[in-house]
Amino acid sequence: MDLQLHDKTALVTGSTAGIGFAIAKALAGEGANVIVNGRSTASVAQAIEALTPCAANQLFGFAGDLAQADTAVALLAAHPQVDILINNLGIFEPVAFEDIPDADWRRLFEVNVLSGVRLARLYLPAMRAADWGRIVFISSESGVQIPAEMIHYGMTKAAQIAVARGLAEHVAGTGITVNSVLPGPTRSRGVGDFVNQLAEQQGISFEAFEQQFFETVRPTSLIKRFATTDEVASLVCYLTSPLAAATTGAALRVDGGVIKSAF
Repeated sequence: MDLQLHDKTALVTGSTAGIGFAIAKALAGEGANVIVNGRSTASVAQAIEALTPCAANQLFGFAGDLAQADTAVALLAAHPQVDILINNLGIFEPVAFEDIPDADWRRLFEVNVLSGVRLARLYLPAMRAADWGRIVFISSESGVQIPAEMIHYGMTKAAQIAVARGLAEHVAGTGITVNSVLPGPTRSRGVGDFVNQLAEQQGISFEAFEQQFFETVRPTSLIKRFATTDEVASLVCYLTSPLAAATTGAALRVDGGVIKSAF
């Protein structure tokens, strides 16, 4: 299927690895110009090198911490025209509620929520002028089923769903759509490293840990495995297409059925 993305320009935050990298790869393969973002020049350059063979159009790099307001302003100055904004930047950390200080609540909110809010605010005027745009917040099933082991993370993911819906209401009647995507447990780089570490500590293989995880930690999963980053990216890529013009204000799940609801 032709997603009609040729010559659209997409910004994918946190796209040097994991879900963000997979989204950048999918969009590049569909002919979009893609701005790859990471915190370091080296990681951005490495990602662009890996993406180049599959890119059907231009790749750009922007290194910087987009949780910082001045970095976001610098990004706008460097790339003022963005048709597709994917707010993927995010961090997580399993910590007992009693051990989460105020500073960590603020830090996760700054990175996971405010970075996307700020970029949407900066790029929305140009989207309005063009009467076309796509904004996607990469949330999580943890925004609906708040995990007891990282409540502050779940809070930020719930906030992203709320922001996306509110922003969709704000741009109602325009050619701009705003949605959130809720991945479930996904074998991204961060999760993979974390799981491998736990598996090694227990003296078992990744596969054995995966089976154990879906029996005890996420027993409601219907696929009984970690999703791949490409499986998440394919849904995100479709949402950015002109073909998805009637899908807005939605929280779309690619969670493997973890959330026990059909809605």
